[in-house]
Amino acid sequence: MLLAFQFQSPGPIILEVGPIVVRWYGLLIASAVLIGVTLSQYLAKFRDVNPDLLGDLAIWLVVSAIPSARLYYVLFEWQEYSQRPGDIIAIWKGGIAIHGAIIGGTIATILFARWKRISFWQLLDLVAPSLILGQAIGRWGNFFNSEAFGKPTDLPWKLYIAPNYRPLELLNFDYFHPTFLYESLWNLGVFILLLSLFFWGLQPYNRLKTGTLAAVYLIAYSLGRVWIEWLRTDSLMLGPLKIAQIVSLSAIALGLVILAWLYWYKRTLPDVVSPQKQQRTISDKS
Repeated sequence: MLLAFQFQSPGPIILEVGPIVVRWYGLLIASAVLIGVTLSQYLAKFRDVNPDLLGDLAIWLVVSAIPSARLYYVLFEWQEYSQRPGDIIAIWKGGIAIHGAIIGGTIATILFARWKRISFWQLLDLVAPSLILGQAIGRWGNFFNSEAFGKPTDLPWKLYIAPNYRPLELLNFDYFHPTFLYESLWNLGVFILLLSLFFWGLQPYNRLKTGTLAAVYLIAYSLGRVWIEWLRTDSLMLGPLKIAQIVSLSAIALGLVILAWLYWYKRTLPDVVSPQKQQRTISDKS
């Protein structure tokens, strides 16, 4: 069958020479950051924003988002990590949550926008395409780590998980939904949507209001996360509820409110810096 294919991770390590270990997870995160910064700087030129600002913001985002993503994950898995506290900082073994990264990155972006006197929503619009592309790349880290896979399946497309990575209750199953692939492909589609909207919105008669791309990102990504999460076997939980679905539904609601505010009520979004105090950033070389 055309759609019949089987995945099997070759393992989390690319290269190991003595104490030097190069892991797929770290390489993919580093690649996503590098590609994302380059893309955001390219897009900034079309919005009359100094590309150097996006390079500076990237440092803030990495410093805030990655620790926040790890902290978010560890807090919801505290029962497990309390038994092995040495693994709390072992981010190379996997175990980060994108919603934690978004929270940390949002806080950093607010502070950066206030410091540089630039629109917070403008920055989000420029970062959103890079963020979703980075998520599409990063999901392959789950593949190499044999984590974040779905429920057992006998569909023509499936992911083989070695017994030592399977939950005890699923030990007798060999094949699982490749949810990393589902989400990676979904995120790639959202990336194409955001990039298309960005360039479509550059036309004088199609001007997108600032904050539109951020809202579309919240809605489009979260729609995919809601249905994919139903298939996951390792979701972070709050009692009987899956945290990612709760957060995703909230994000969809927020995105819809933003779009209604912009296009139904025809108002600009509240910002951390008033328009009168925002500087023309194309000339800002600091």
